[in-house]
Amino acid sequence: MADADAPYHHGNLREALLARAEEVLATSGADSLSLRALARDLGVSHAAPGRHFRDRQALLDALAVGGFTRLNERLRAAVGEPGPIATRLASMGRAYVGFAVAHAPLLSLMFTAKHADRSSDELRELGHRSLEIAAELIALAQREGVVRAGDPARLAQVAFSVVHGLAALAVGSLLDDTPLEEATDLALDVLLTGLGPAGSAAAAETARPDAP
Repeated sequence: MADADAPYHHGNLREALLARAEEVLATSGADSLSLRALARDLGVSHAAPGRHFRDRQALLDALAVGGFTRLNERLRAAVGEPGPIATRLASMGRAYVGFAVAHAPLLSLMFTAKHADRSSDELRELGHRSLEIAAELIALAQREGVVRAGDPARLAQVAFSVVHGLAALAVGSLLDDTPLEEATDLALDVLLTGLGPAGSAAAAETARPDAP
């Protein structure tokens, strides 16, 4: 067995473990993850991962924290793009779909870990931050008259349900012959129209019992 520190002179064993764990997660699922197997894959002693993760659950939680951190970075980048606020809302939706499709097993782990009874404060905060980023942009859009009135957090939840559902269909190969980019553009067009003041008024009129 190679010396535990031999391949990691610069103290990057933790990062190497997480990178390899994400590869295993993507190809074989969370049930295939173990600290012992990761140590073997990286050529370190079986005890070496214990310096960074007390057990398998700590490793899974770290993967989830890293996933939410990366997702939030992508959402912030989309929000910070120049241009009209409607364009930034659409960019945020595309950022979520792109992440969700590219990292489906990781995203599933992220939500499972976030809602676990013993989830850490850091993990819950990072998970909530994704919604807060969307809600903050929606609140700004409301002030500019681009989005209907209402609780920004609830509107953000609805928006997330649309893009998350689309991503789930794509991951499950349920979009048939519709390219993902085309489906994303259409879903975002429908979503933003519905969020807008004009769409809200039209929907309310249609919903009236005496509407034609």
